[in-house]
Amino acid sequence: MYSIQAQHSHHVIQQVLSHLDTHSKNTPRVRAGIVQVLLETVAIAAKGSIGHVAHNQNNYTFISPISSPPNLWLGPTVLEVFNTLLKHLRMSVDFELGDGSRRNSASSLSSTRTKESEERIVQNAIIQTIGFFGGNLPDYQRAEVMMFIMGKVPVYGTPCHTLDTVKIGHQGTKRIQTMLLSSLIMVTSGFKCKTMCAGLPAAFLEPLCSISLMEDSELRQLVLEILHNIIDRHDNRAKLRGIRIIPNVAALKIKREKISKQDVVFMKKHGQQLYRHIYLGCKEEDNVQKNFELLFTALALITIELANEEVMIDLMRLSIALQDMALANEENMPMFIRCGIMALVAAYLNFLSQMIANPPFCQHVSKVIEMRNLDAPYLLPEHVFREKCVLPESLDRDDVGLYFQTADLAEALSVPGYNVERLAVPYIPQVTVLYTVGKILHRCKQTSRGTIIELVRSPVHEDRLPRRKSFVDTISLQVDILSNSLPDQSQLAEEITFETLKKAIDTTGLEEQERERRRQVMEKFQKAPFEEIAAHCESKANMLHDRLAQIFELTIRPPPSPSGTVTVTSGHAQYQSVPVYEMKFPDLCVY
Repeated sequence: MYSIQAQHSHHVIQQVLSHLDTHSKNTPRVRAGIVQVLLETVAIAAKGSIGHVAHNQNNYTFISPISSPPNLWLGPTVLEVFNTLLKHLRMSVDFELGDGSRRNSASSLSSTRTKESEERIVQNAIIQTIGFFGGNLPDYQRAEVMMFIMGKVPVYGTPCHTLDTVKIGHQGTKRIQTMLLSSLIMVTSGFKCKTMCAGLPAAFLEPLCSISLMEDSELRQLVLEILHNIIDRHDNRAKLRGIRIIPNVAALKIKREKISKQDVVFMKKHGQQLYRHIYLGCKEEDNVQKNFELLFTALALITIELANEEVMIDLMRLSIALQDMALANEENMPMFIRCGIMALVAAYLNFLSQMIANPPFCQHVSKVIEMRNLDAPYLLPEHVFREKCVLPESLDRDDVGLYFQTADLAEALSVPGYNVERLAVPYIPQVTVLYTVGKILHRCKQTSRGTIIELVRSPVHEDRLPRRKSFVDTISLQVDILSNSLPDQSQLAEEITFETLKKAIDTTGLEEQERERRRQVMEKFQKAPFEEIAAHCESKANMLHDRLAQIFELTIRPPPSPSGTVTVTSGHAQYQSVPVYEMKFPDLCVY
């Protein structure tokens, strides 16, 4: 590699990738060795490739040795390399689980465990290589790779043609999800997007937040770490590590800039998704201390990077809603989760009050924290997350001094720039019925739940959905849909039974038809003569142009003119004049 010019390094990388394909069914040690060689090869190419990215006529991306910074060649298409690595990652998981499923018939338990540990070595090597590849890409290509990997993760509400979750089962699905999300963490590490719309487009954010449907604390932790990597553009995350009552936020020397107009638009468009993700993530029963720590960091980073006055009001509403949820406890959450939510709210409002630097706001938050230190230390992060913390049997809602009050917050923020009237509006997260169905299927251990894609998409307020305590015993689900088309705004109910869900899941026939149709199209473009393909494409293009011409002819009309307009009737031109007093001008044109 050291003897090869930088612009030719891609040939070696391609040869190693094809070598990995050739030995895809070899022992784990052989495959891990090839992946390790690939990683070393990429590292040498990245160090020696100092220049700018250029493109030749064959669409190869290579490094021209002219200027800094280092950018790595990745072949004819960047995604081809990642597709190969992800394919071998999936195969490694298949090999690992296949050995585990035949554990009873294996010669010895120790040999099976040895194979599993070796497959883990292969998987870790692939993830490290993916991370190194992604870390040496320019931002626009890295965003492409992020979208590509996210498309491989089996999540609720998205079609996943690249992964058959029925064959690998629940354990295999989770293992694939963990591996792919770990790869995303590696790729997003150090990613500095100029605007949040570029870093978190809707096609990436929606499936990422959908993983909050999964009742697995490890997966939710990975999602939050990915969000941290993308949102944290000024490297403030290390200063916020852990969940605690920070006595002096100014001492952290947090770096921040004024929120841009593009980021304001992003929060107006996608802010509710982030709030809902945090709200739903807080009340999961398997949350541990790390989950609350990552949730606190997510709230703090949103405040630093994306919060104007309007977003800060929304974050306060979210905090009060979390506090009310823990107090009401309508879903029978464990006491540790309830106290953890209260501690999270206290830590975040303490951070937010100092970021706003509003003395009355800081005074109210400090007063509540002091009261908790005296009477209820289990509601603070320094105490509740200790191993020997004594938790109460119940939370006394009448002891108002221990809780943050909306009225006091509104009074403290009665200054220009803050809409305190909006603060009084309770935050009610909107969740889709798809979320509820996903929860039911997860409780029932239905591994094919990811195939329910478009069952119901209309948002429904959470208080209209069945509570979690009844999910296990649910036989049929009554879905209330608000119909805006009816004059009396009556609610229509649709009963979704087990048979309905079974029919929705059974899409085998449709998938086979779609697969056959794609095969025929690919075969046609591979084997048909060039003239036939060109004629087919030309006919489609002509049809499109004809349609566009018809649309333009119907929609684009010349404006009326007092001098007259020309109309053609029976081949003869006729002039029709329009009096000025009959013409209608736009308001801006009238003086």
